[in-house]
Amino acid sequence: MVTGYVYSSWGNNQGRYRSVFIPKTSASAILPDESYLAYGNGRSYGDTCLPAGDTIIDTRAMKSVLKFDQQNGILRAEAGISLSEILDIIIPHGWFLPVTPGTSAVTLAGATANDVHGKNHHIAGTFGRFVRSLELLRSHAGRMVCSPTSNQEMFAATIGGMGLTGLITWVEISLMPVHSPDVEVIAKRFANLDSFFAQEQNDDAGFTYSVAWIDGFARGASFGRGLILLGNHAGRPESGAMPAAVRRKLRIPVPLTAPCNVVFPPALRLLNELYFRQNGNKRRVSCDKFFYPLDTVSSWNRLYGPRGFRQFQCVVPSATARNAITDLLTQAHTLAGGSGLAVLKKFGGHISPGLLSFPRPGYTLTLDFPNQGDATDQLFHTLNKIAIDAGGRINPYKDSSLTTSVFQASFPEWRRILPYLDSNAESRFSRRLGITGAPANTCAV
Repeated sequence: MVTGYVYSSWGNNQGRYRSVFIPKTSASAILPDESYLAYGNGRSYGDTCLPAGDTIIDTRAMKSVLKFDQQNGILRAEAGISLSEILDIIIPHGWFLPVTPGTSAVTLAGATANDVHGKNHHIAGTFGRFVRSLELLRSHAGRMVCSPTSNQEMFAATIGGMGLTGLITWVEISLMPVHSPDVEVIAKRFANLDSFFAQEQNDDAGFTYSVAWIDGFARGASFGRGLILLGNHAGRPESGAMPAAVRRKLRIPVPLTAPCNVVFPPALRLLNELYFRQNGNKRRVSCDKFFYPLDTVSSWNRLYGPRGFRQFQCVVPSATARNAITDLLTQAHTLAGGSGLAVLKKFGGHISPGLLSFPRPGYTLTLDFPNQGDATDQLFHTLNKIAIDAGGRINPYKDSSLTTSVFQASFPEWRRILPYLDSNAESRFSRRLGITGAPANTCAV
């Protein structure tokens, strides 16, 4: 049995590693002369964040802010700083993240390497669109600064490149000005999936943030019912200045992994029912409650037990979305009894800068399931086929069972990234799918 340091993905894929490098600063970071992968907070659901070899580079000690232009909203920080830590720094000065995913625990380099998206994709696009520059440390090639105007091809390969182009040491991003971090939210019910598509076209006009929650257990005439959550940042506080305490962070710890899955369907059905009963009045909520509701329960993934859980996410074109999403939800009911968390959102037309960025115009659906082994594999095979047949793609950093054929169908131009991969950077995902760079890693950039 291999002994060593245990690291996990958020879906509870685990790996033991013989060697762990923990660089203290971006300037002191070095690469081992062997297969490695950088690791942030492990918030990727599948195996894209776990090395294929025995060596891992834990970047979480690299979290210094190297530059903060408070007047123009430009931040440069080291790879391991979390989005939560960035928010604590920038909010008091009237700035916010231009794009944020559903957890603030993601590191800055992780958000870049996965080109994350958020509730404002319809107007802002992905995180990578706001990356001004980054430094990359590569095997056999040293350090290089990449941006949309310098080493452009390497920049495009690194944005959404899942850590396979080398070690990101720092990232510089543009921020978004806000009068308040709080969000004014309106929740609008829709009775079923047909109602969603009928009203969604008009609902997100004039709102910075838009996302739909779906009751994953509703059937019959209520099949696909849910809420559209629409939001804008609140206006300037009456005092005219940002309050000293701007975030309302409540954390309920889950200290140990449950011995079995305790996320029971009856409890989830009740929670879904109560959530659906929200009224449509406008209310003001903290940014943490709106953007990061699951962060309230620290390590909530442990509730799924030692086998963990799996998350499915796809995007399908608008022309095929209604039928495809109906089929996906139907199969989730048939094969798994429904999904405990189902999220539906429209992606806008902004082109992502990364070669392997997941978002594209259309609708994206996210579903969560406890890991039941072979039964879940069969479920995902069915869901993947529906999405691909509809002309869609599967999110590679959400699941650990993606096959080569599904990945290549999702990203037909995937080979464009190969010349820019670091020959020593290798994840379980890249080894499983045969995504490898040039042996000498000496391509011109």
